[in-house]
Amino acid sequence: MKVYHGLEDIGEINHPILTTGTFDGVHLGHRKIIDNLKSVAKAANGETVIFTFYPHPRMVIFPDDHDIQLLNTQEEKFNLLEKAGVDHLIVYPFSKDFSRLTALEFVRDILVNRIGMKKMVIGYDHQFGKNREGNLEHLQELSSLFDFSVQEIPAKDIDQVNISSTKIRNSLLAGDVDTANTFLGYHYQLKGVVVEGRKLGRTLNFPTANLEITYKHKLVPAIGVYAVQVLVDGTLYGGMMNIGVRPTIDRMATQVIPEVHLFDFSGNLYNKEIVVRFIGRIRDEVRFSGTDALQQQLFNDRIKAVQILGM
Repeated sequence: MKVYHGLEDIGEINHPILTTGTFDGVHLGHRKIIDNLKSVAKAANGETVIFTFYPHPRMVIFPDDHDIQLLNTQEEKFNLLEKAGVDHLIVYPFSKDFSRLTALEFVRDILVNRIGMKKMVIGYDHQFGKNREGNLEHLQELSSLFDFSVQEIPAKDIDQVNISSTKIRNSLLAGDVDTANTFLGYHYQLKGVVVEGRKLGRTLNFPTANLEITYKHKLVPAIGVYAVQVLVDGTLYGGMMNIGVRPTIDRMATQVIPEVHLFDFSGNLYNKEIVVRFIGRIRDEVRFSGTDALQQQLFNDRIKAVQILGM
């Protein structure tokens, strides 16, 4: 897959078959669109093109909204789109000036005149351009003017999948990683650097690695305890992750900390970048009567985690 950060480096693309969107999550609904895109491109002896944006439009249009939570980092999105078999990925720098482009200007000046789009594949409810004025009907009018065709993915095909990035975010924020993973078609993950903590887990015989999330807009699942897989230096370990405030240890704490305990691991993780994949939820975070009760629960959590992980 060729990746372009803007329009400057784009060479000639053979009969571009294009779709556009943010594609956050690259979930099963997105892959339905991509599969359709690939099918059309194959029939036309063309190449698939996805036109997406960075930063996310909401970051530019609502700069004071610091609560935006995304399912993918840029790296994750690129890897998923490449695995999906996309030929060309154009990441356009989203700006306020770009957001003011009319649908006509976007289609004529960028998609047709600059990229050379021959066919556009879109969902039945797709909207684009200034104030989201562009839609299927608008595209069909423009297609006759600028010599491209439009293929709509019917409502029944998209509704049959019944998946959206919003549904996945809501599932993760509710701690329902099973539903999120089903909709995504892969295990949701967090990437971060291991930083020093208070080393309290060692006193319970469950040493944990405190994770500082690399990408500040990455959605962190709901507070709770999860069965996870952890990728460290190319090796995959089973483990369990607590996302929470550790109320048994510090009853006044308010800062939510993701920390992970790896099974059958020995070594120094400090300053290493690791990837945590969420396999299943074990329980809510609970305040116990003391550290003895917490330690017993951690042993039970490990048993449950091993069962979920199939170890």
